[in-house]
Amino acid sequence: MGHGGNVIDELMADHREVKQMFGRMQMMTGAGQELRDLVDEMTIELVRHSVAEEQYLYPAVREHVEGGGRMADKEIEDHDRVEKMLKRLEKMSSDDAEMTPLLQQLMQEVTAHIEDEETNLFPMLRRACTPQQLDDLGDKIRRAKAMAPTRPHPAAPSSPTASKLLAPGAGLVDRARDFVTGRGSS
Repeated sequence: MGHGGNVIDELMADHREVKQMFGRMQMMTGAGQELRDLVDEMTIELVRHSVAEEQYLYPAVREHVEGGGRMADKEIEDHDRVEKMLKRLEKMSSDDAEMTPLLQQLMQEVTAHIEDEETNLFPMLRRACTPQQLDDLGDKIRRAKAMAPTRPHPAAPSSPTASKLLAPGAGLVDRARDFVTGRGSS
């Protein structure tokens, strides 16, 4: 989280981190605390990333990219499906028989989302925005990720305005819970 660079570089670095986590999960032979810790780490990264995209990336896509409204709506729908899966995973123990199939479904969904953004959305945004606009968006994304929740909140409003108002408070509560429980500290 917080890699530096313009918005596309920042988000692509996040994508690489998540794909690395997926690779680590696929190499694990058993359940246990190591898997639970990795699922929590992945959840934290995906939630922060999604909140930041919904606050700043998708409004910029709507504003600058032709047909951006449709693209942004599709990406937000992807986030909604992923967030619901993350919420289910959050409630499961690592030895739950449903965890592995749900993780596989999540990895497929997120990987398809990443490919779509990197193949379609990012090149269009790069052509539509100036380098300064992309740098400014990168700064906003990094600030948003720092304040974002660390746990899925699928019932939370996904509009950029509501998210900008509510995410810092939810993020503060989530980080306090994480501190007390030790979640995400491994």
